[in-house]
Amino acid sequence: MRRFSSDYLRDTRRGMWEDRSALAPLALDSRSRILDVGCGTGELTRVLREESDAEVVAMDADRALLAEAEADARALGDATRLPFADDAFDLVVCQALLINLPDPLAAVEEFARVSADLVACVEPDNSEVVVESSVAAEAPLAKRARDTYIAGVETDVTLGSGAADLFADADLTGVESRRYEHERTVAPPYDEAALAAAKAKAAGTRIVEQTPTLRRGGLSATAVDELKNEWRSMGRTVVGQMGERTYERRAVVPFYVVVGRVASDETGD
Repeated sequence: MRRFSSDYLRDTRRGMWEDRSALAPLALDSRSRILDVGCGTGELTRVLREESDAEVVAMDADRALLAEAEADARALGDATRLPFADDAFDLVVCQALLINLPDPLAAVEEFARVSADLVACVEPDNSEVVVESSVAAEAPLAKRARDTYIAGVETDVTLGSGAADLFADADLTGVESRRYEHERTVAPPYDEAALAAAKAKAAGTRIVEQTPTLRRGGLSATAVDELKNEWRSMGRTVVGQMGERTYERRAVVPFYVVVGRVASDETGD
C-alpha cells in the first residue's frame, strides 16, 4: 500500500467538502455507527461527525496519521483484514483509499462483512484531472508527468470511475455512483501552502520523488532528468509570477461517490 505524509493529505483534501451534497446517498443523518477506513489525518472523519449523530470510528494502518484524526474511537488495522466483528457498523466508508491498494476488491468485501447496511467509497479518477494555469508550460507538463505516473504506478489510481463495478463484484446491491468535482484554485493573495508548493516546483521535488514510478511508466533516466529540468524551469516561472502577484492556477480532480447495500441473508417463506 502506498503511504503519504500528513502534510500531503491535508493539502490534497483542503476545501474538499465545502459542498457536501455528493454525500447525500450515505444518509448520514440516519446512521448510528460509522467506520472510516484509511482515515489518514481524519478529513472525512470530521465531516462524518459533523453530519451525523453516529459514533464514528477512524481506522488506519499508519499509527502517526491515525493519532491526528479526531474520532469517537480509533483503531489501527489493515483495510483487507478489518479488526471488527460482522455487522459491527451500519456504514463503512473510505476516501481515496482503494486507489492505493493492490487488492481493492478484498477491501470492499471486508467493508461488506463488517457493515450491516451500507458500504461507500469516495475515489478519484486521476486520468480525468484538469489543470489550468497562467504559466503556459504548467498544464502540459503536469499532464505528461501524470500520464507517465499512471502508467508506472502499481495500483489503479484511475479506479474512481469504475468503482461501481468493483462494488457489484463484491455482491453489493443497489449500487449508485455520482461524480463530485473537487476544485482547487491558487490566486493572490497566496497562502503558505501555495508558496511552499511553488518552491517545491522550482526544486523539482515531485519529479524527484516520483522518479521510480516514472521510470516504470516508460521514461529513461535521461528523459526523467529532462522532465525534471523542464519542471524546475516551470516552477521558477511560477515563483516569478507570484512575485508579481499574477499567478493563477485551477485544478479539478473528479471523485466518484459510490454506495452499495449489503445483501440481506434473510429469506421469506
